[in-house]
Amino acid sequence: MDDPAVIRVEGVSKSYEVRGGWRTVLHGINLNVEQGQKIGVLGLNGAGKSTLIRLLGGVSLPDSGTIERGMSVSWPLALDGGFQGSLTGYDNLKFICRIYGADIDSVLPFVEDFAELGKYLHEPAKSYSAGMRSRLGFAISMAIEFDCYLIDETLAVGDERFRARCHEELIVKRADRSLVLVSHQAETIRELCDKACVLHEQTLHHFDDIDSAYAFYRSILQ
Repeated sequence: MDDPAVIRVEGVSKSYEVRGGWRTVLHGINLNVEQGQKIGVLGLNGAGKSTLIRLLGGVSLPDSGTIERGMSVSWPLALDGGFQGSLTGYDNLKFICRIYGADIDSVLPFVEDFAELGKYLHEPAKSYSAGMRSRLGFAISMAIEFDCYLIDETLAVGDERFRARCHEELIVKRADRSLVLVSHQAETIRELCDKACVLHEQTLHHFDDIDSAYAFYRSILQ
């Protein structure tokens, strides 16, 4: 890789086995994520946005093509938090700290304050509401530093005050970090990103400016 501080996706394809055969979700995807760049990926529901995020985060492997990561990349932060339901929130935090080599005693105060779960941090994650899982997932991802953050669908979790705290932590305090945000909500990407792509019919379409990406996205909505 010529530039070490880049995530480079070249010719990536991904299919899943479905009843009656295979379904191709992504075909020949190319994408570069540079240091500090904020990239939004627009796409209809079912277009493959979550698949792309999982590939970038290393959760899934491509069928073909390559993904090179020259920076540390977060796990895909999604609405459901991605937790093991039988474990408590605290035990999920311990598990993630162990994977990423973080000291739980150092990150716990931040997570407790930011997630605002109180005693429920020590209850099984399967008992959490969607909002509680999202708050804990976001808190943990902010407690462990990454060069690039992967966001699946939304930062608009919780009430207005909590959304403002999320924006402060991710967008303001970490303005030098990279971000890949996938969403079907065009307004979110316009607000947070400096580049937009559109995932449509298995292909990632690139544009010179955000307005052009929006025009294309509006055309496929009709």
